[in-house]
Amino acid sequence: MPTEPLSVVVTRRLPEVVESRMAELFNVELRSEDTPWNREELVGAMQRADVLVPTVTDQIDAGMLAQASDRLKLVANFGAGVDNIDVTSARQRGVLVTNTPDVTTEDTADMAMALILAVTRRIPEGLAVMQMGKWEGWAPTAFLGGRLGGRRLGILGMGRIGTAVARRAGVFGMQVHYHNRRRLRPEVEQELGATWWDSLDQMVSRMDILSINCPHTPSTFHLVNARRLKLMKPTAVIVNTSRGEVIDENALTRMLRAGEIAGAGLDVYERGTDINPRLRDLPNVVLLPQMGSATVEGRVEMGEKVIVNIKTFEDGHRPPDLVVPPML
Repeated sequence: MPTEPLSVVVTRRLPEVVESRMAELFNVELRSEDTPWNREELVGAMQRADVLVPTVTDQIDAGMLAQASDRLKLVANFGAGVDNIDVTSARQRGVLVTNTPDVTTEDTADMAMALILAVTRRIPEGLAVMQMGKWEGWAPTAFLGGRLGGRRLGILGMGRIGTAVARRAGVFGMQVHYHNRRRLRPEVEQELGATWWDSLDQMVSRMDILSINCPHTPSTFHLVNARRLKLMKPTAVIVNTSRGEVIDENALTRMLRAGEIAGAGLDVYERGTDINPRLRDLPNVVLLPQMGSATVEGRVEMGEKVIVNIKTFEDGHRPPDLVVPPML
């Protein structure tokens, strides 16, 4: 006899094509509104689902997992990062966790370069003048930014996204430098034209632009702290498309306002949507609402990965994007 389809609960609105495919394959509960669930609503979902499909806006901790029903067997995260989920507690309760890696690499790298260009070429300032109808014509000294060619780009975190940023930077004629836990193979360094720095402090102090591309872990929390920010040149720019917690946002704000750092382009923030209001009125700062992976193609591919992970699990096999805690 055919088995009953898995009960799948999705916490946020997903692309229509993804939702339609889920409805064909599973007994799926979809959202009509695209708003984050609160803690009680998430626990309720975990009490009635075989599979939960959360997003990065859903924080799932040990206390919530302890209240989940025994029927919950898989948390198929719609996103590459899983720092929103207590993976260790999930595995201890027999709940598998999957993610959607490798999908947003190129999109996020594009956004990193867009922010670099926006800050160094003062694009938002020019846009604001045009939108307000205050442009009075070309002038030799108006909106002078900086040329990317020849500038030193320091990449903090040379994983897939950092490597993709390095390739783009090379096309712009930038000098690529990087700091990573592990040095790249010599042939990869040669291909990227990248210089490895064992000391993050030394790299930060010599770069014209610093791009944050490392994940948020206990060891990277405030990795770019007040002390390291003070090492940066006053003409330097910092860009973050990774995780907001990597930078001490208050320290960065103080230094930007004091002119000790030339500019910043941020797509992520230390406290989520609670952004330091003193950042908003700075003309040398470009703030985006977490748009790094926001492409139609990327979101659909993420959904397809979620579906593959669920279907593989349903068929009794190991999901291809299974997340394993380091201690297991």
